[in-house]
Amino acid sequence: MSYLISNIPQFKCWVRKEFTANHQKYHGEYLHALAFAVNTIPDRSLSFQVVFTGCETDLEGHPDENIHGGAMWARMPIQALVADEILDNYPPRIPNHFVQPWDCSSRDFSIIKYDRTSSSPWITKIDGEFYNAKYYFTIDYTNGDDLNALGDDVAQHKQSHILAITSGEFKGQIVAQPNNRVRVTNPALWVTGTGAPDFIPSQYEFSAEEDESYMNPEYTFDNLYAKKKETK
Repeated sequence: MSYLISNIPQFKCWVRKEFTANHQKYHGEYLHALAFAVNTIPDRSLSFQVVFTGCETDLEGHPDENIHGGAMWARMPIQALVADEILDNYPPRIPNHFVQPWDCSSRDFSIIKYDRTSSSPWITKIDGEFYNAKYYFTIDYTNGDDLNALGDDVAQHKQSHILAITSGEFKGQIVAQPNNRVRVTNPALWVTGTGAPDFIPSQYEFSAEEDESYMNPEYTFDNLYAKKKETK
């Protein structure tokens, strides 16, 4: 379990350069980087620890001098990140609430890369349109010691699936999507459905020990080797 910051399955990316200059200049320019850690701060979008590689100097039209390689940036917002994939053009900026529809719900979280679905193409819905996507990893939140966090609230819990969009006008943008904005494909194991699933989020918590039967020790400890009570 991590608090505030954690290592992640690292990925190469391009960083919108205006994010390194307080959005005052460098719009439309990019720096190459490696994202290797993530921060979760409640009521904010995800942010990443990145180290710049200087690889942009290898591109035609860029200056030969490498001044960024090895420099690090903490808490780079997910909105700044574009996947290091073959792109005809860099994607336009997407509104914050499309990149990550729900802010982080806690500083306590876990990172997992699902084995079963990591190699399969994903589909994500953004602003009413469907896009293909590549799965990177998932962030799941819990309350920890923060009693005001929503990580374990059954009605509010959300995961953040980190994806790179691979089709359409936003191709390349890194996004963080919840379960109800994604669908996983795998023709060998299941048939991908069409239309919206008929789901209603559960408002209930389930626990064995809240049952009144636990007030009776004979019932509670009626285990495999318990002797049957003799009756007169």
